Amino acid sequence: MIKVAIIGAGGISSSHINAYNAFPDRCRITAFVDPSPDVGEAKRRELGPRDARVYRTHEELLAHEKLDLVSVCTPPDTHERISVDCLSARVNVLCEKPMAPSLAACDAILRAESASGATFSSVAQNRFRNDVVRLKTAVDSGLLGRITHVQVDSAWWRGLPYYDMWWRGTWAKEGGGPTLNHAVHHIDLLLWLLGAPAAVTAVLTNAAHENAEVEDLSVAVLQYERALATVSSSVVDHGEHQRILVHGRAASVSLAGDVSAEISQLNGFPEPAGNTALVDGLRTLMSDCAPLSHTGHQGQIDDVLSAIEEGRRPAIDGRDGRLTIEVITAIYKAGIEQQTVDLPLPADDPYCQSGTVAERAPRFFAKAAAVRHQSGSISVPGERADDVAAGLR
Repeated sequence: MIKVAIIGAGGISSSHINAYNAFPDRCRITAFVDPSPDVGEAKRRELGPRDARVYRTHEELLAHEKLDLVSVCTPPDTHERISVDCLSARVNVLCEKPMAPSLAACDAILRAESASGATFSSVAQNRFRNDVVRLKTAVDSGLLGRITHVQVDSAWWRGLPYYDMWWRGTWAKEGGGPTLNHAVHHIDLLLWLLGAPAAVTAVLTNAAHENAEVEDLSVAVLQYERALATVSSSVVDHGEHQRILVHGRAASVSLAGDVSAEISQLNGFPEPAGNTALVDGLRTLMSDCAPLSHTGHQGQIDDVLSAIEEGRRPAIDGRDGRLTIEVITAIYKAGIEQQTVDLPLPADDPYCQSGTVAERAPRFFAKAAAVRHQSGSISVPGERADDVAAGLR
């Protein structure tokens, strides 16, 4: 039986708790940690188990509990310290996105993992979605031809109260706006599909949240060999119409399952009917994908539990999390410095260090409030029963 602790009892912790509770024969939550004991107690009463213990700090937890795994569900600026301490105690770690606010912090986590023998997994639960698996299957098949253009819209909407939470809306605590904390999901998927880009350009702004220092909208262009990917990261988009659309020389396919394939006339304009055989082939390929047994957080936690049971690395590890942070760091550097940024970032680049983004980023507005707790549910755009998408804090 794998013994688990939940560190941080805020909104996203419920996704972890419910996922662990789905595997009662494999794991058991034995403890909760939250600096507000009432919050930890409330989460224990709500989702159980009732006999789990509640601690104020992860240091108290490690001093009193024998654990196999922790879920880190705390604000981004705490991820490095908690993860390093747990790994150093030889406890496996599943850490919510983003892995950490800086590459230096990511590297500290990876060093602790290597020294301890424990494993670190960075949450990227959207890889465990049926629509994502179908899209990756289509891209990996080669039927699209050489990839030419990818359009990524990480489109979310958040009202002003969202940034009233004490740790949100500041460069120091949250680490950034939707580029880091929302688009992290879509950027991870883009990198999973295409790999690392060669260079990045970007523009940042705050269009609608006068109570936050951070950007609420960015647009980035990622340069690949003979291909471009455009990534918009937003919390100002009504309707939250999110998409990933992958164009190849032969055909295009979207996360929503739309498939197109053109054939050229002699004058270069498309034939009206298009390449129906290729469209049908891609649709058949995607429809033949077997449904996942577990999706979302439950899918990733199933994999992490299996990795512990089988003595292997998890499907999504700290190197995946670091690459995502490297690209996001490059987007911030490109937007702040108004320059094209080459990848990979050299180790001596100041933007790799903790605090550089917070030091150099524009303060679009002054943070106006700092509440400790908020009521209300966490909503997910286009959430479906078989594809529980990105639960955000």
